[in-house]
Amino acid sequence: MATSTFRNKNKVRPKKQGAAKRRRCLVQRRRLVSLGMSEEAVEKLQVHELRALLKRPKEVQKKAAQAQAEA
Repeated sequence: MATSTFRNKNKVRPKKQGAAKRRRCLVQRRRLVSLGMSEEAVEKLQVHELRALLKRPKEVQKKAAQAQAEA
């Protein structure tokens, strides 16, 4: 009986994969563009900045609207 893998949950736990992380980042970038940010501004952002902006989508929409009004 395989008790070592049954007792040690870390051995049967799924591993993180780079492709899934890149896909999540791409989806998050698309979400910011759909909220109204320019694609050039979104491309310059780091991953942690993307996530911080997506926590408050209404503020992103307001800032994007102000930027479009100024331009």
